[in-house]
Amino acid sequence: MDLNGTSALITGGASGLGGATANLLADKGVKVVIVDLNEELGEAKAAATGGLFVKADVTNEDDVKAAVAAAAELGPLRSVVNCAGIGFAMRTIARDGTPHDWDIYKKVIEINQMGTFNVIRLAAGEMAKTDPTDEFGARGSIVNTASVAGIEGQTGQVAYSSSKGGIIGMTLPVARDLAAIGVRCNTIAPGLFHTPLMLQAPDAVIDGLAASVLFPKRLGTAEEYADLAHFLLRHDYMNGEIIRIDGAIRFQPK
Repeated sequence: MDLNGTSALITGGASGLGGATANLLADKGVKVVIVDLNEELGEAKAAATGGLFVKADVTNEDDVKAAVAAAAELGPLRSVVNCAGIGFAMRTIARDGTPHDWDIYKKVIEINQMGTFNVIRLAAGEMAKTDPTDEFGARGSIVNTASVAGIEGQTGQVAYSSSKGGIIGMTLPVARDLAAIGVRCNTIAPGLFHTPLMLQAPDAVIDGLAASVLFPKRLGTAEEYADLAHFLLRHDYMNGEIIRIDGAIRFQPK
């Protein structure tokens, strides 16, 4: 699919994985809409990419509708990349016997899993209105962001792993649902990546994590994620897939 001159909606697009994806798509002639809650970073990213910033909560229907409408004004909406999400560490039962905080669990699920689906359903509705790009009826592509933790979650990752596992689980059913309108859906499951959250850790911790990667022994870069996302958006035969990008790491229980 030729993305030049089309629009893209990127959640969590102000920085990190989404920010790098916004940079790459803009370089390829795509008009990007940055969806984020961080106004300062969002406006800066929009200015740097020649795109548009929309402050939006991915769990809020009206917010996402406004972001989708903004993208449609820039050009036919062909691409969605879902990068918005949060992480939290807590055991199901703490060592002192305290159960996992119920509100925190619900919040992680709501933002990561339900927020992703909220964007999918509303953006796909807009994509369905566009003219097909080829004889097979192609209209667009959606890339979601899960995590290898959604496959092999570690101790204390139950909320995060549940949310990312939910994204993995919805990928094929969504791809099947959206086949009727010519929209593809794939999910990337990153391993250990250089993100703003990760970079808050001490160098010794980051070095230890890098050493656990099979090869190459380093953390992934946001640009590598962006390159894969761009490939999935434009490759017409990639559909319904979960793609790990992790240096062949396999998480241990702890």
